[in-house]
Amino acid sequence: MIGALGYAAVALALAQSVYGVVAAVVGLRAQRPALLRSAGAAAYANFGLLSLATGAMVYALVTHDFSVSYVAEVGSRSTPLFFTVISLWAALDGSILFWGWVLAAYTAALVYLSRERSDELAGYATATMLAVGAFFYLLLVGPANPFGRVWPVPADGPGPNPLLQNHPLMAVHPPFLYLGYVGMTVPFAFGVAALLSRQLDDGWIRATRRWTIAAWIFLSVAIVAGMWWSYEVLGWGGYWAWDPVENASFMPWLTATAFLHSVMVQQRRGMLKVWNLSLIVATFLLTILGTFLTRSGILSSVHAFTQGTIGYYFLGFIAIVLVFSLWLLAARGDELRGRGRLEGAASRETAFLINNLLFSAFTFTVLLGTLFPLAAEAVRGVKVSVGAPFFNRMTLPLAVALLFLMGVGPALPWGSAAVGTLKRRLLAPALAAVLAVAASAAVGARAPFTLLAFAFAAFALVANAREYVVGVRARMRAHGEPPPLALVRLVAANRRRFGGYLAHVGVIVLATGVAASSSFKAEREATLAPGETVAVGGYELRFGELWAKEDAHRFVVGASLQLLEDGRVRGTLDPRLNYFRVQAEPVPTPAVKTGLRDVFVNLMAFAQDGSTATLSVLVQPLVAWIWLGCAIVALGALVAIWPGRRVAARVQSPHRAPRVRPRRAPAGVMP
Repeated sequence: MIGALGYAAVALALAQSVYGVVAAVVGLRAQRPALLRSAGAAAYANFGLLSLATGAMVYALVTHDFSVSYVAEVGSRSTPLFFTVISLWAALDGSILFWGWVLAAYTAALVYLSRERSDELAGYATATMLAVGAFFYLLLVGPANPFGRVWPVPADGPGPNPLLQNHPLMAVHPPFLYLGYVGMTVPFAFGVAALLSRQLDDGWIRATRRWTIAAWIFLSVAIVAGMWWSYEVLGWGGYWAWDPVENASFMPWLTATAFLHSVMVQQRRGMLKVWNLSLIVATFLLTILGTFLTRSGILSSVHAFTQGTIGYYFLGFIAIVLVFSLWLLAARGDELRGRGRLEGAASRETAFLINNLLFSAFTFTVLLGTLFPLAAEAVRGVKVSVGAPFFNRMTLPLAVALLFLMGVGPALPWGSAAVGTLKRRLLAPALAAVLAVAASAAVGARAPFTLLAFAFAAFALVANAREYVVGVRARMRAHGEPPPLALVRLVAANRRRFGGYLAHVGVIVLATGVAASSSFKAEREATLAPGETVAVGGYELRFGELWAKEDAHRFVVGASLQLLEDGRVRGTLDPRLNYFRVQAEPVPTPAVKTGLRDVFVNLMAFAQDGSTATLSVLVQPLVAWIWLGCAIVALGALVAIWPGRRVAARVQSPHRAPRVRPRRAPAGVMP
């Protein structure tokens, strides 16, 4: 019954999406508002239908209805309720269902927030969103149907992948990833709408700025949450392995970041129109490519789902979107010529152009390293491995250059800059860079790119902080405000600018954490008997005892350890090995003591009689700065999109006739 209800809801959503696309396009072409209203109603109905289908699946999971195919695949009576609920996105079919629900929510929100508009831009955007929705609902009624009937009904199921039920971060990483991925559909839809309607000024950018930044926040948090999950669960001591699916989420983040910077040039100088449309199309296509890589079964990864023929559907959809987008860009080529031009090499628009080139090169490098093994195997039948050494060698120069631009960009004016102005603005950042190199060398850094990373991080930090200092001083002189109040009012008066600078600070903190943890780590592996210690990185670990316990869904073996520094106890650590009944190999749960230096301990093996335990110990500094940097990035982006106060009433001059307000569109009218 639940399965039939969910399937019917998805099938109706597919029909509604197709109707909504046709109604929106015909309504715009024929100027029939009733059809536009019905397209909006279809978007609202889709959200209701997908909510019903998703709720039905959650109910089936919680009640262990193993007659539903997806529940039989990932459900288990022994799985805790929390992991049972989040297993909605633990495998292929459920993840597509969740994606479809998020997409329906975005589409309904777009319609609601555009309800007072009746222009072609919003109308075509709605049609594009519904068309993308139709593709995903087609998957749900076809190759990714989670509501299939199972007969005979099994008494129990295997439960979700053990890796996905071993840490609560699985409740954070996938939802934020989908919110980021799917959220990028909105600016793509408005970009397509701008091309279809020939409204190629910056109106579509203004309409989507907050949508894009919100999706970018979700994607940023998702990537860092995935790094944290890898660090806390996989037991190898790192947080980024250049795994193909990690790369798949990173590539649209790169192009979206470039887009967020590039649109400022179009709005300020009327330039880079083709760049902006190309970047947002690329971002959307890369989100679909990431979904294809994860769900086609062509990759071997802890992130990937390895089943079904759904990959062919994704390849076809990518091809259609790519050809359609390229055709639109070519057809509007003459209208996309910018009216502005570069007035000088030392200008902010030049910095943004170089920024675009670096982000594009970064994206292409990651894309090449990710897809080359697949292409080599398909063409030559030879398995080729492209690992971390390739990515590190190729991307480190680009990352360091981007750090440098993060400091130069805010210091450069629009148009052109005088030499004296540049000296005044860049002197303090340059001194900070020199001091950072000296300090890094003093503590043992020798690798050139490590020294450059610390130097440019200091350069960018001081350059961005300088913008706050100059602004606060100006307000203090003009208004006599104390520094805290001047800072608050400065940011409130220009949220977009200073929120962006705060996001820069977050990226700088994150980059410093990556550079420090990669350059100054110490590690050791040792087999200890109870009471013995191992020294690493200025700490000692004393092994106490082995212990074991049995949970409903796993058997756990752990080691009790004391962390000592200079003979004093700094805390306790308890790394574990988790044995799940559906997997022969244990799943580790490392123990991490977080601080300026993280102490990471993994239980590798143990004697059956408890006489010894083999431990891997890793001490690395500033790992916590990665998580802190992400929080600052998110805060800065939220400041940038936070709405300002609106004037509640306009003062009317007694010498002027009252202003006639335009008649408001009826409620529910679709854009």
